[in-house]
Amino acid sequence: MSLADIVGRLNAAERAAGRAEGSVTLIAVSKVQPLERVEAVLAEGHRVFGENYVQEAAGKWPELKERFAGVSVHMIGPLQTNKAKAAVELFDAIHTLDRPSLAQKLARLADARGTCPELFIQVNTGSEPQKAGVLPGDVDGFIADCRGLGLPLSGLMCIPPEDADSTPHFAMLADIAERNGLAGLSMGMSADFAAAVAAGATHVRVGSAIFGARDYR
Repeated sequence: MSLADIVGRLNAAERAAGRAEGSVTLIAVSKVQPLERVEAVLAEGHRVFGENYVQEAAGKWPELKERFAGVSVHMIGPLQTNKAKAAVELFDAIHTLDRPSLAQKLARLADARGTCPELFIQVNTGSEPQKAGVLPGDVDGFIADCRGLGLPLSGLMCIPPEDADSTPHFAMLADIAERNGLAGLSMGMSADFAAAVAAGATHVRVGSAIFGARDYR
């Protein structure tokens, strides 16, 4: 598959959901991808990318941003509190705010900098013990606490359980966002982004379907 194929599928999903083409942001997940593949997607005109690791992003994107105008890089992997300072300097959005200690650190950094990346709270919609994210029953309180710290929340993010029907998880995330007055919904990946778009996703995350299989060696 290619970037053009994915954009075509995304546009079709938008139309099927009665939404305007281009209304959903496609995050091209470039983690662990060779530089030449990333440069090829940039050369095609795409400008929104997702990374999982602060160190990898730091070695890649400052130079690429100098060469390609208008690039936006999103943190979509777990963020260690001790790497928060580097993250706010590198990323235009962070999709994995998931605990009070990270919220407090980001608030202090935002106060010191006078700016803050877009922030999405990660919700563990499947209540999976091995997975990061705020549990559904704790989300409303966590949102209130983040707002109390002055953090500019853009929305919510989820990664549904593997091999499960994603649709109920997308619906849950949309319901939580609506009752808390949040517009952003970061949900949906290669296999299920059409269902996410139908449920109101504002951002979908697609990696290997655009770039090709990752090689973790």
